[in-house]
Amino acid sequence: MFRNFFILSASLILAYSQTNPTSKDSDTLRYVFEPDSLTLNVGETGMVTIKLVDAQGNLSNNPFLIYGQPRRSLKTSPRISDSTGFAKVTVQPFKSGDLKLRARSIAVKRTDRVYGSFKVKVPEPKLNKIVFNNLNPELYSNVSFELMVNVYDDANLLRTDHKVTFSSSNTKVARVNKIGILSTHKAGKVIIIATAGDISKEFNLKVVKNPIKNVALSIKNKKIRTGDVEKINAKAYDRRDRLVDDAQIEYSYTGKADYGIGLPASAQITSDGRFVAETAGIYTVSVSSNGYTKSQSIEVVPRNVSKDIELIGFGLVSNVKTSDLWIWPGIGKHKGKDFAVTGTWGANGEAYFWDVTDPAKMVIIDTITVDARTVNDVKISEDGRVGVITREGASSRKNGFVILDVSDPYNVTISAAYNEDMTGGVHNVFIYENHVYAVNNGRKYDIINIDDPKKPFRVGAYELDTPGHSIHDVWIEDGIAYSSNWADGVQAVDIGGLKFDEKNRSAKQFNPLLAKAGQGSPSNPVHLADLKDPNGHNHAAFPFKSQSTDKFYIVGGDEWFPWRYPGKPRPYQPRGGFHFLDFTDIENPKEEAVYTITEAGSHNHWIQGDTLIAAYYNGGLRIVDISGDLLGDLYRQGREIAFYMSSQPDGHIANSTNVWGAIPYKGYIYFTDMYSGLYCVRLVDNKTKQSSP
Repeated sequence: MFRNFFILSASLILAYSQTNPTSKDSDTLRYVFEPDSLTLNVGETGMVTIKLVDAQGNLSNNPFLIYGQPRRSLKTSPRISDSTGFAKVTVQPFKSGDLKLRARSIAVKRTDRVYGSFKVKVPEPKLNKIVFNNLNPELYSNVSFELMVNVYDDANLLRTDHKVTFSSSNTKVARVNKIGILSTHKAGKVIIIATAGDISKEFNLKVVKNPIKNVALSIKNKKIRTGDVEKINAKAYDRRDRLVDDAQIEYSYTGKADYGIGLPASAQITSDGRFVAETAGIYTVSVSSNGYTKSQSIEVVPRNVSKDIELIGFGLVSNVKTSDLWIWPGIGKHKGKDFAVTGTWGANGEAYFWDVTDPAKMVIIDTITVDARTVNDVKISEDGRVGVITREGASSRKNGFVILDVSDPYNVTISAAYNEDMTGGVHNVFIYENHVYAVNNGRKYDIINIDDPKKPFRVGAYELDTPGHSIHDVWIEDGIAYSSNWADGVQAVDIGGLKFDEKNRSAKQFNPLLAKAGQGSPSNPVHLADLKDPNGHNHAAFPFKSQSTDKFYIVGGDEWFPWRYPGKPRPYQPRGGFHFLDFTDIENPKEEAVYTITEAGSHNHWIQGDTLIAAYYNGGLRIVDISGDLLGDLYRQGREIAFYMSSQPDGHIANSTNVWGAIPYKGYIYFTDMYSGLYCVRLVDNKTKQSSP
């Protein structure tokens, strides 16, 4: 096993002379809010003046970020103060309660940040109306389903903080239980009443005699693997054997597992008859309507997709934490060689360039150092000539990105630095068709033209208008930008989407977003579709055109840090997973499946073919089979092909795993571990491992 120990050499330093507040300064700086509190109704606007001053009451000349708590409760403008430490802020609440307007200084070190808060009291609007969502005015007898209603207040905001209760005017015709399940009994008329707080809503329901006298069931595949989705075909007929198209059919299953002693067989069946099992065994699937039932059995066998991961080589980075990576082929005199670049986190602004032509002997060949605490993201253009590295925590507070000439990876040079209106930092970038898409200040992505890498200029931007909006990541494919926007979820935006005519479009090329694209450009990004994240954790987004079905997904990763070990240095304890969002019908996207390891946290991901390559922080590198139809919990279904726990006794944190990002390249998988550097691995058969190249 090869270990690459090295001595860093700074090939070029981009530095600025302006000083940053020290920890001593952070002890003396304070915020002054005028007025000292504010009371607003939901939707109203108010004005607050904020100053960050020193011990003598003078402006600190240190900018700060402005935001609301809880998240998405307040809309604030501007979101960043001026360079002197002054801001006149327009505040608009979108939630009731005791809210806070928060300020956080921009500093090189996280420990030097200065925080301040301001109270915004928002009275609770009165409840206004209740809306029934899924109840038809006419139903058959002897059916049941869950009632769904929305409650709105005077500000037309959806309220989820009031319990809704239901009642029936005639329980002999229909009854509603405590959890909102409506059951019809016999023909007749009935009023269903929904109540929340001091308001109520009536719904006039007619129950008619159920005509169903028989049901039929057919299953195409009687033997399937765990994770395979089988469509259960069911039909209902009346006494004359006529098909009843609008019949309500209920699906259920029972099962016996092949393993353990008395352990349950775990599966899922949807309301439209899609069945998938997590454990091998024998299952009985049943369909019923109006008391008539049919059943059939399905044998479920283990999926058996596991492989081994073989370590090819790694380059140890122990003096700093490693961030993202990119792999690309050499050009010009370096054609035939392969190269990598890795960033650094919470360090001194380094980006390392590697020769990975022989993945068993990866070696650092150049280092670029810029004015930054963190080089979070690194990208290389498709032609292999231009590189971009991001900057956060600059001493100058100019936290944009740096454009590099990487045509000679042994002698990387800086072409330009772009910092305009990027005080709060650039966390993530993407290069697409001579434009840099830079996630700016955690609230939007700016679009920068780099036709001439030495003379970049802004041509456009994309920012949501939701209260407290934020963004983490952007990825671009076929002229569609996929961004991850925390609570606002995944956003698909046309920035010059490629259009295929009917002759050229194939199942492999099919992306329903492209059918809607054609109006957007870098200077005019146009929203196409989105799906919100109710948990507010959407961190990464990647498009997935299934090779085995006609479905199109956006795979969204989530990320949060519920706790960490006390003291330093200690490994983080993140949580999160990957959500498979079906955008085949872009007007009605829905989540179909998840891949989650409960004891670990997800980070970046890549999809190659029908395989998910997931950087899973403390869960290591994870390789997952995502072929076929997707439904339910992919981890429990045995779809995981392999995993690799990268830890080194000589790492930044010894013997700890924290995989950041992964990229498939030429039959290998390259990935970075935050605590130990750059790795190269490959999948091999369980029984017979291939020899190293």
